[in-house]
Amino acid sequence: MKQILQNMSNGVTELAEVPSPQPRSGALLIRTERTLVSAGTERMLVEFGKASLIEKARQQPDKVRQVFDKIKTDGLMPTLDAVRSKLDQPLPLGYCNAGIVMEVGNGVTDFQPGDRVVSNGGHAEVVCVGQNLCAKIPDGVSEEEAAFTVLGSIGLQGIRLLNPTLGESFVVTGAGLIGLMCVQMLRANGCRVLAIDFDSSKLALAKQFGAEICDLSSGGDPEQAASAFSRGKGVDGVVITASTKSSEPMTQAAHMCRKRGRIVLVGVTGLELSRADFYEKELTFQVSCSYGPGRYDSSYEEKGIDYPLPFVRWTEQRNFEAVLDLMASGQMDVKPLISHRFKIADGESAYATLSAEKAALGIVLEYAASKTDEELRNPVAEIKEAVGSTTAPTVSFIGAGNYAGRVLIPAFQKGGAQFRSVASSGGVTAQHFAKKYGFALATTDTSALLNDASANAVAIATRHNTHAKFTLDALKAGKHVFCEKPICLTDEELDEISRAYSEAGKLVMVGFNRRFAPHIIKMKQLLVGASEAKAMVMTVNAGAIPANHWTQDPTVGGGRFVGEGCHFVDLLRFLAGCPIVSVQAMMFGQSATTAVKTDKCVVTLGFSDGSIGTIQYLANGHGSFPKERLEVFCAERVLQMDNYRTLTGFGWPGFSKMKISKQDKGQDACAAAFVEALKGGRPSPISFTEIAEVHRACFEADRLMRHN
Repeated sequence: MKQILQNMSNGVTELAEVPSPQPRSGALLIRTERTLVSAGTERMLVEFGKASLIEKARQQPDKVRQVFDKIKTDGLMPTLDAVRSKLDQPLPLGYCNAGIVMEVGNGVTDFQPGDRVVSNGGHAEVVCVGQNLCAKIPDGVSEEEAAFTVLGSIGLQGIRLLNPTLGESFVVTGAGLIGLMCVQMLRANGCRVLAIDFDSSKLALAKQFGAEICDLSSGGDPEQAASAFSRGKGVDGVVITASTKSSEPMTQAAHMCRKRGRIVLVGVTGLELSRADFYEKELTFQVSCSYGPGRYDSSYEEKGIDYPLPFVRWTEQRNFEAVLDLMASGQMDVKPLISHRFKIADGESAYATLSAEKAALGIVLEYAASKTDEELRNPVAEIKEAVGSTTAPTVSFIGAGNYAGRVLIPAFQKGGAQFRSVASSGGVTAQHFAKKYGFALATTDTSALLNDASANAVAIATRHNTHAKFTLDALKAGKHVFCEKPICLTDEELDEISRAYSEAGKLVMVGFNRRFAPHIIKMKQLLVGASEAKAMVMTVNAGAIPANHWTQDPTVGGGRFVGEGCHFVDLLRFLAGCPIVSVQAMMFGQSATTAVKTDKCVVTLGFSDGSIGTIQYLANGHGSFPKERLEVFCAERVLQMDNYRTLTGFGWPGFSKMKISKQDKGQDACAAAFVEALKGGRPSPISFTEIAEVHRACFEADRLMRHN
């Protein structure tokens, strides 16, 4: 299928051939009929992409601080690689979609194939969208009109925060698409409206919709206009839909309001506020969040869990429905807002117009009706002709996220692997990394990937809760498996994988890369000569992650200790060189949710030779402190490793320091070891016994913490 993507490193907009998404639980698979280009947001994204690296940094000072912290801990080159990789990934454009349901996923009951729906899907011929981000289009509303729904909902949420009542007076600052729809919605509420903008043509539309206007391009004074409009009393409120770096709209809004007036920011402005302006009038100021309640809540948007209507009257979906009802009743007319129409095949021209014509308003993209549903649902995109049989192991990847694309796939490439297919749920990142690294196919169909006889190994780099299933499916398909940590989230899953491993006779390896890092290999060599028990202290400055992040969810990410702490359990197991015989664990600090109990904890491992390993996994440190530090005390000597850049020996004959310029956590060596094992028909570089032992220790530590 065709989809519009943007390269954030150079701003180039591309109409790409991307594998179609697959239907998923709780979501709708939609054939797109029309999409609307959001002139404000998407023009801003395009301009940001075209900006130089320095200008990008100026626009995101908070990100610059993060970059400097990362340079301090990880070094310059790894940080630059991470930044470039992030900017290199394509961004799917668009979020105003109208189309026809092709298929519904498990658990969807309110929609069925054939329904006309709006959603926040992108500019693509087929989109897969969660059911709570969709709404049925009423009879009498065309798909072209319905494509304005999501933008209208952004404005509607701002208006709900204003809480307008019949007869009040409001100013709309910024007469773009959202501003002009806000004018109509405020008028539908029985309010008087003053629209302010620099564009006379947009103000003419505002006047057509019943607003009074103030044209800044002809020298209009907004404060004087608002005073006259409010009959000298000050307006009841201001909704700011403009996009500017200046704080002037905020200052003007404060001056225009009456005492105890309301100001809602829907657009983007500077926020240098005068306390006196707000203090003297007791003004209320609020920033509106997108389409309304439910936005950025994964339980609502991804899992389909709705808020009860009596308690949350207006959610994202219900706002969509309200906007569509306004269109159906004729109280909102979006047809005059359409300034351009393009076929999706001419999508790149649409974005050229967006950049060149600042007066462009509603740019509608039309999708061809000539393709059948079956043609559109092709889950595979051929990237290049497949290479003939070689001696190199052929690997397919399930998962094409940031870590896979920036670290894991390049590591396998350096290790000498040949690539076959790469899969991602949406298809965009699969297409990108397939082109970048020479995969033959990009796909969204993992079943077809696993059943493809052209690959003899599979690398799994998806969310943690899918690792066990994909590992089992790969083993049943006769594939060798490299799974990013952890391989599973429960003892029961591990038991099932153990049985499948025994029956399949294939290599299974987990990406415990720390044991392959050059500093750790050196530590292991030095410790071989010390026969005494060891005391090992691993300090992990993990950094805070929001409680609602998927890694914190025990059912999705396993929690942070199982999800990431397993690295350090394996590392200490490797250095000890003998089995784990005891596990103690304690979390500290008070938490409102069990999901974040395991990101500030101490885990102590006992080994069969009497060694002890302590892991201090801490999410409450500062980003400028090294993320990982390991100290080993043994035979009246000490080894100290800092962030895989420096290893210092205290009291070690013939060794004092090992330092490298670029951080090396062992990812390349880990992947290469797996590939070499495949080439030579050798056992996995990490035995399955150790893999299972490490996971069971992590599960036990997690249980101890959660039931503390």
